Amino acid sequence: MAMTDSPDNALLALLAEHRLPGLSFAVIGGGQITRARSYGFADPARQVPVTADTRFQAASISKCLTALATLRLVDQGRLALDEDVNGRLQSWKIPAGEFIENEPVTLRRLLSHQAGINVHGFAGYAAGQPLPTLTQILNGTPPANNAAIHADTIPGTQPRYSGGGYTVLQQLLMDVTGQPFAELMQGIVLQSLGLNASTFVQPLPAQWNKLAATGHDKNGQPIPGGAHSYPEMAAAGLWTTPSDLAKFALGIQHALAGRPGAILSPGLAREMLTVQAGVYGLGPSIAGSGPARQWFHSGRNAGFDAVLLVGVETGKGVAIMTNANVNSQVINEILKVIAVETD
Repeated sequence: MAMTDSPDNALLALLAEHRLPGLSFAVIGGGQITRARSYGFADPARQVPVTADTRFQAASISKCLTALATLRLVDQGRLALDEDVNGRLQSWKIPAGEFIENEPVTLRRLLSHQAGINVHGFAGYAAGQPLPTLTQILNGTPPANNAAIHADTIPGTQPRYSGGGYTVLQQLLMDVTGQPFAELMQGIVLQSLGLNASTFVQPLPAQWNKLAATGHDKNGQPIPGGAHSYPEMAAAGLWTTPSDLAKFALGIQHALAGRPGAILSPGLAREMLTVQAGVYGLGPSIAGSGPARQWFHSGRNAGFDAVLLVGVETGKGVAIMTNANVNSQVINEILKVIAVETD
């Protein structure tokens, strides 16, 4: 960025250069949100601007909130990190097979992508398409558009990113609590952290539509028919704002610091942000070491990209959400400009 350019101008130039309709971000530091800004359009066709209240799909960042819900149940003694989840699953079981004969699928392994479960991610369902039940998704039966979810490698032997594993978690949390997934997430995570601009309900409730950004492809064209629905809520179903993601991050940092009334015990917060396998903690990914250690997660659904990045020790972080699919270079350029703005 040239010295004469303001951060605002630099970000607007990036939007124009990369055909990015809208951008919103929130910055945290010193235990609070220090800045939240928005640029461009939530719906360019109708000239609706992005505001701090504009909702975006968080895509795979949903997994971090699902991990927190799971760990809260561990904190309460209702689940254990290292038990065989098939013993707790009621409505559906991980199919028996050679890969899980001697090594169980556990919560720890599911949360850290080392449970041997297949299916990397999900395409979602275009507006008007029939939505499968969770059982149909797990079994890979129509109208589900994914393969059947099962173990195809020995649990604990290799890290491999798995949206399928988090879909198993979705069923597990429902079985343990007796609640629909969006409802249990509302009670266990969203309400507890004051994430009032967030929901896991899929498809998005009609009353939220006026605040929802319109997703766009990499060429800046609107997703036909509007936002895809993701009944794979645990893996990809969150609608939210950068400020709510920042509040979530602060909740994790407060737990890590052992603050009274924090949403999670310090011990489990430390485990969450400790590498279990590869780059994966219990939910987030982990990079760096010492004061440079960060926890993070990116997300991509049809028409939406997002990233959440937080310093484990510094507590400094940023949540960025866009209503288009952009490459990682663009996100890195946005991060650089935001870093200049917040130095």
